[in-house]
Amino acid sequence: MKKYLSLTFQLAAVFIGTIVGAGLASGEEITLFFAKHGYKSFWGLLICLIIYITMGFIIIHISIKYKLKSYNEFIRLVSPGFLGQVTDVITSFFLLSGSAIILAGSGALLHQYFHISKWIGIILMSLLSLYILLKGTEGLLEINSFIVPCLIIIITTIFILFVALSKDIVSVTYIKSIPSSKNNWFISALLYAGFNIISCSGVLVPLSSEIRLKLPLKIAVILGSIGLTIIAFMINFMLILNIPHIFKYDIPLLYIANRFGTLVQIMLLCIMWLEMFSTEVSDIYSLGKTVENVFKISYKKSVILILLIAIPISQFGFVNLINYVYPAFGAISLVFIVQCIIFYYKECKKNKI
Repeated sequence: MKKYLSLTFQLAAVFIGTIVGAGLASGEEITLFFAKHGYKSFWGLLICLIIYITMGFIIIHISIKYKLKSYNEFIRLVSPGFLGQVTDVITSFFLLSGSAIILAGSGALLHQYFHISKWIGIILMSLLSLYILLKGTEGLLEINSFIVPCLIIIITTIFILFVALSKDIVSVTYIKSIPSSKNNWFISALLYAGFNIISCSGVLVPLSSEIRLKLPLKIAVILGSIGLTIIAFMINFMLILNIPHIFKYDIPLLYIANRFGTLVQIMLLCIMWLEMFSTEVSDIYSLGKTVENVFKISYKKSVILILLIAIPISQFGFVNLINYVYPAFGAISLVFIVQCIIFYYKECKKNKI
């Protein structure tokens, strides 16, 4: 029983760690997809919660039943036509470019705030990622079991400090009075959820195949989804109450943390770097499992190869390319989610589940 509980919490941490990334921890993603929509964005976060749990259950069920080992197999099963091939290619490109950008981001973050060479940040991220990745699934579980509790503690600390020092504006009435700069909050929430679910499938599919225990996996998805939503709620709450100032900053949450002293700022920067690390490990783990499955190369050789490709790619500017790839990825993700639901419904009807 104790073993199952420990495994469940580890899996929940992996789910949170895979989705969070530096974008959410910094407040950048929440600002873009939610805070700009004002108080209605909280409804958007609840929609994401429902999608995470529903899709998590479907991915686990299909992965275990068909003994799938990678997101590549999952995509080809659910969407066997041309659209599936496109989704597969874009997902692979997204994960590879994402891992390269994280390496570049690691170098930039350490260079900007600690004034050290960007190559130190890139090499440090690469070596630590390789060390964890060579441990396989065990390494993925271990690193998220450490990083995610740290994330929760730091975000909660900033939230409590913010609420304690901003009592005059912390009210539902005040939040509703803040104008929104965008009105398509529902579409924004769907895009964000779709974007995250298809990325998360890269980890959920191989984990489901290896663990093959539906109950701990499903409970982990529920706990992870709730934990993720609570974190997003706290960040969104603080960001909305700091509109329009947050729009001037690349790291909106750091602007909020500035008023709480240097220690809190350093803690936030550290957790951002750790979340970059967690996402890097998850992305390369997902790609590694796919390369192993498609090209019949061992998992360890696969992750080394992917890192060797990602390091030089991290030196190029991907901003314009990503501006087109990421929205396309979000849109394709929504179509793919619909296909997953249809596939699952047909299978349940056929097997009278």
